[in-house]
Amino acid sequence: MIKNAHIHFNHLGTPVADQFDDVYFSNDDGLAESHYVFYQQNHIPQRLQNHDRNHFTIAETGFGTGLNFLNTWQHFAAYLDRQHAELEVQNQHDLSGKKTDKKSVNRLHFISFEKFPIKRDDLAQALKAWPNLNEYSEQLIAQYPINLAGCHRLEFAGGKLILDLYFGDVQDSIDTMSYPSEGVVDAWYLDGFAPSKNPDMWQQSLFNKMRAISRANATLATFTAAGFVRRGLIEAGFSMSKAKGYGKKREMLIGELTEPNEQQSGPAYFAHQQSELSNVAVIGGGIASSSVLYSLAKRGLKATLFCQDEALAMGASHNVQGAVYPHLQAKNSPHSEMFAHSFLYAMRLYQQLLDDGFDYPHQWCGVLQHAVKQGLADKHQNLADKALWPAELMRNVSAEEGDEIAGVDTGYSGVFFAKGGWVNPPALVKALFNAANSLSATTNNKMDSHFNCHIEKLEKTADGWLLHTKEQTFGPFSDVINCAGEHSDQFSQTRALPVVGVRGQVSHVQASEQSKRLKTVLCHKGYFTPEYQGHHCMGATFEKNSKSREVKEQDNHTNREQLLNFYPNCEFATTLGEITAAKAAVRCTFIDHLPMAGEWAEQSDYVSAFANLRLGKRYQYQTLTKPQQGLHVLTGFGARGLCSAPLCAENLIACLNNEPRPFSERVSQAIHPARFIVRDLIRNKI
Repeated sequence: MIKNAHIHFNHLGTPVADQFDDVYFSNDDGLAESHYVFYQQNHIPQRLQNHDRNHFTIAETGFGTGLNFLNTWQHFAAYLDRQHAELEVQNQHDLSGKKTDKKSVNRLHFISFEKFPIKRDDLAQALKAWPNLNEYSEQLIAQYPINLAGCHRLEFAGGKLILDLYFGDVQDSIDTMSYPSEGVVDAWYLDGFAPSKNPDMWQQSLFNKMRAISRANATLATFTAAGFVRRGLIEAGFSMSKAKGYGKKREMLIGELTEPNEQQSGPAYFAHQQSELSNVAVIGGGIASSSVLYSLAKRGLKATLFCQDEALAMGASHNVQGAVYPHLQAKNSPHSEMFAHSFLYAMRLYQQLLDDGFDYPHQWCGVLQHAVKQGLADKHQNLADKALWPAELMRNVSAEEGDEIAGVDTGYSGVFFAKGGWVNPPALVKALFNAANSLSATTNNKMDSHFNCHIEKLEKTADGWLLHTKEQTFGPFSDVINCAGEHSDQFSQTRALPVVGVRGQVSHVQASEQSKRLKTVLCHKGYFTPEYQGHHCMGATFEKNSKSREVKEQDNHTNREQLLNFYPNCEFATTLGEITAAKAAVRCTFIDHLPMAGEWAEQSDYVSAFANLRLGKRYQYQTLTKPQQGLHVLTGFGARGLCSAPLCAENLIACLNNEPRPFSERVSQAIHPARFIVRDLIRNKI
């Protein structure tokens, strides 16, 4: 469990960490020192204008009050403004529309690690010292994460600035990261409390791990000039020198990586591939495809949507009310980690949509999971005993407390997800789609979309991917991302996708005066939502190995009987009116109840390249030929796409675009498209 820092403010108003007896920033002018030591000595201004990629990545070893991040943000924002002004002038004088060959950075990634995050209120008080940063610090405070270990991806400035804030020990956090062999970090802010105050951080093991995730020629800067720090960084592969320190400090250290690491975070068979992403075709029409389009639009990447229906969200995303909450276990599994961080990311994204004016019906009223059986009560108690999850994410409630939260009498204890609630999925999917359109309209890569467009065939050619309907051919595309849910296996290339279709029907039942008192989403074996437009959503049924969308009267009966079975003496359930409508859809799942996100894995290719796995060997592999390179899948979200699709989409595009990844290596492996093939190879089943 992540513990907050205990701090006090000295007579100058500077925050001081009690555990380390050290200030978070200088008593003199912490902002000026941050700018000089980290931003200037890493030569960030010059490098932003002349870089080999259009994104730049900074990593920091101690987040503290976020002062280094906020200073960097402020100057990056000014840099973007200058770039925009220069482009306007160029466009006015260059009527030919020719693009410059000059490559400059348009997105900034900032990775930071913090073992003892300060409390939100303390953060707000500390940052009052810098009123010129208010525009940025208020946004940081609004998104500041809860005390959950792992990577919290926070997005600012329309996705042009990404903060991956890791809560946990920096060395442990780097060990969990997923990264390619060429690394991801361009510059290091080697910060943290003074080596004499915080010796556990300033270790050779940290310096070696810094090298592991750094790109060739990555730079570093640190306020300290301690000899053991300089020697340790040299041993790790950095060339080191001294520079003039800030103010009264005589010296500080700067360095550059001369011996980059070439080892990726995971084994070759779980590598996530990279792509140019110059022109991407996205197939689907639900939350997954809209999430992909949004992630592409943030990066200014060209995308075209192909949807077989006449409108968005007519498949698994078409319910009137969908519950949003994570599926957590009583163990820190990859499954739980993925859902916890995906849920928090989704909620930040959905709130950002609202803040940006993309409205959709919703209610962040929480989700109350009732212990309707003794087995569930035992499970909830086990969750409480393990104490893995922060109370802000989920907490156990007694029957009395639960009924107070719900506004109706049920008599059940349960688990309450205070940050959850319900949304109207079709409207949410459309809001996300419209936001992606809005972002893409600000670039030269405006998004295209085709509805009532059933893609029957994918064809890879020397020029890229072609998409064929009965009447038309589209393309070529550099990449195809298949987000087609239960139809993801419809193409010859993806026929081996082990999709399990689970049909479900949700009934819309008339509300009563008693049921209108319900204030939160109730979950039992199914779910029951607060009243919306005079009705509740009640369901849902589970019918495995079915792809039928037929509405069945028997399923309406089943949904009502299930509710009355769990709440036989509850007025909100017994006074409900008629079922006036229903919707049936197919949840696309896999047998391990996790989604699939990554480049398509051709079984024959994997069997050939990694044949030694059959012999128990983890070496002497062959190189994948990747006959379907450029074809990717993002599917299998089951009933939890609203919770997990946005971050899975973001992780996929980050992998393909050679950026820092929000998912850990173990989560990346858990959702990798090759996971079932690798499992069967290890078991010598194929």
